[in-house]
Amino acid sequence: MDIDPRRLRVLLAIARTGGVLAAADELRITPSAVSQQLNKLEDETKHALVVRTPKGSVLTPAGLAAAEAAEEIERALNVARARMEGGAELAGVVRVGGFTSFLRTIVIPHLPQWRVQYPQLQIRIFEDDLPALIRMLRQRELDAVVVELDSATAAQRSLPAGMSEEPMLDEPWKLVVPSDALIDTENVDLARLPLPWIGVEHSAANASVIGRLHRSTGGQVNTVHQYQETLTALALVAAGEGVAVVPALALSGVVQDGVDVLDVPGLGTRRIVLRRFDRRKSVNGPMDTVARLLRESVAAFDAHAVAQRP
Repeated sequence: MDIDPRRLRVLLAIARTGGVLAAADELRITPSAVSQQLNKLEDETKHALVVRTPKGSVLTPAGLAAAEAAEEIERALNVARARMEGGAELAGVVRVGGFTSFLRTIVIPHLPQWRVQYPQLQIRIFEDDLPALIRMLRQRELDAVVVELDSATAAQRSLPAGMSEEPMLDEPWKLVVPSDALIDTENVDLARLPLPWIGVEHSAANASVIGRLHRSTGGQVNTVHQYQETLTALALVAAGEGVAVVPALALSGVVQDGVDVLDVPGLGTRRIVLRRFDRRKSVNGPMDTVARLLRESVAAFDAHAVAQRP
């Protein structure tokens, strides 16, 4: 089976955006060009890769396998490019803001290694909610901010002038329910859950997911409580107070009795991006080096997560 790897980029864009038109916008080509490349890729693989529905395009099992291969190629190219760009001895302070699960899982475990690798480079992390971090970025109190988005609604936001955005990771949203709360965990109807949603702080990407589900199902979305940390959400779910949608990354290394974690079609994915101002063409500055280190850390984590899948 001979596959032109360049066509995989088109399939990956469809997977991330949820449709041909949105993929065309992201790739800056025409929708007909996207359809043509997809048709050729399906001819090459001899499999149907995408099913078009009234709510968008859904990848088939073969499409998911091809999209995973495309992500591996993308990660490998990013790491190779970063290594070729290299960098001499760097000195300076880089201030990066972000949210708990990314800082805890992707950044903090690598700080000792980065300190040895770049002894003159000081990486300072700041944890806060998104509005506060963006305000600090605009005031140049931070050099970059790691932002979480609901992939399905990511195209609806706009960036301030002069701000760039670099994709870091796409990961699945998970439905967390009290243990044995659902009789059938294979066919979950998101519009008819037996418990209310646990409310999340409004600026979090989880809130966008709940709003999107409300619009798509046409049902009433009732929320109770309000949380900011995933551990709080899990505790509330374990207590039988409701259900929650959380990203896979936030569950890494977390053990919580009394909950079931489910993969449910329709939840979509969380997109993690790095935002900063005044991105230079040079790749040898302190901030550019930190961005490269973050990409490499994400790639290593994602590769490990894929290897651990049953």
